[in-house]
Parts: sequence; C-alpha cells; structure tokens
Amino acid sequence: MEETISLKEIFEVIKQRILLILAITLGAAVIAAVLSYFVLTPTYESSSQFIVNQSAQEQEVPYNVNDIRANVEIINTYNEIIKAPAILGEVIDELNLPYTVAALGQNISVANANESQVVTVTVTDENPAMAVDIANTTVAVFQDKIQDFMNVDNVGVLTEAQLSANPSPVAPNPILNIAIAVVLGLMIGIGLAFLLVYLDNSVTTEDDVEKHLGLPVLGVISHINSEDVRTNQMSFQPNRQKRGGFNAAQKESV
Repeated sequence: MEETISLKEIFEVIKQRILLILAITLGAAVIAAVLSYFVLTPTYESSSQFIVNQSAQEQEVPYNVNDIRANVEIINTYNEIIKAPAILGEVIDELNLPYTVAALGQNISVANANESQVVTVTVTDENPAMAVDIANTTVAVFQDKIQDFMNVDNVGVLTEAQLSANPSPVAPNPILNIAIAVVLGLMIGIGLAFLLVYLDNSVTTEDDVEKHLGLPVLGVISHINSEDVRTNQMSFQPNRQKRGGFNAAQKESV
C-alpha cells in the first residue's frame, strides 16, 4: 500500500522542526560569510586585447569575406598557441613569476566573442598589479613569437590592461556565497526534518494509532502538567478553609 503525504502534513513537519531548519540555515550562512571575508584570498582580473588582421604585405589588398573567415578560423589556433609553454615560459622568465607553466596557464583565459577578430586575454591573480603585467606581457610575447611560429605578422595590440585606482576583487563574492549557503541550508534542514520524521516510529497521537496500527481509538487519557495540578490545588484550598471555619463555628455554638 502506497503512502501519500498531504501539504498539510508537509507544513506540519516544517512547523515542528522550524528551529532545526533555521539553525542549520543560519549556520550555513555564517560559515559562508566567515570563509568569504576571512579565509578565502581575494583574486583580481585584468584583460588585454589584440586583433587578428591582414599581414603587413597584404594591407593594400581590400578585405573580403574569405579573408575575415580565415582570420576567425586561425584565431582558434592562436588561442592554443598563446597558452603554450614557449609563450608562458618566456612570460615567467621576464616577470620572474613564482609560477610553473601549468599554474600560470590555469590563471589565463583566452576568448573571442561572437567569432570576432578581437581576442581577449584575461589574467586572474591575487595581486592586481601582477595581473596587469602578466596580461600585457603575455600579449607582447605572443605578438613577437607568432612571427617565428607561423611566419605571419597579423597580430596587433588593441587594448592594453590598465591598473585601476581602486581595483575590486572578482572572487570571492560574499553576497553570492551567502545566498547559495542559505539555499543549501534550507534544503539540508528541510531534508533532515523529514528524515527525522521518517525514522521516528513512536506512536504519540490518536492519528498515529489509526494510521500505523489500524485500530480504532476507544478512549484518550488526558495529560495534566504540574502547572495545572498546582492551579487546582490552590483553588481547592480556600474551599477547605471555608468548610473548616463553618464546622468550627458550629462546634462553638453547640
């Protein structure tokens, strides 16, 4: 027999475990905030652009569609060459970087938007000034080396990376991290609440008797807490005093 659960039961479970859910959510948000503000190291981005155009000996020849298509296709090759050890190794030597070629390659991304002839080289580093130097040096070394590798001179620097007065880190993003942590905390809290209900086999209400045991409820024993008992005792005590005083008065009259 398949068991079904109604929306009312779902809300009832959430209501019963609301403190647990809120505690897990708040804990996840606090952990994300501490990691974002005090543990994770901020990283900065800097970008330099170059354009792939006609070579020097072809500048007098007008552009046509085939030339543009050829330049766009060769950019895919350039994107691979610019991250090659021959390029990055010279960048490391020139700037005396504390990176290996593989580590530096992970911090560099190369892309051209919408199949354009403009290529953007983006560098991520913990030091904003170093990110600017790496981006500009990588493009400069590539522009010089590509003439030897492919015997062409069709790369021109379009935009050099610049260091801003107040650089802002691109990562971590505390607001985004906290928002993600809150969502995950809610999911974990609600999931744990339903897991605890699923693992709880105790019979506590009349509905549990009918649902789990399939037996009708013949009677219910009410629970009286200590506060109710204390209140009842206080209400009976004045009545006793009145009855005792009445009996004493009768004895005196007799």
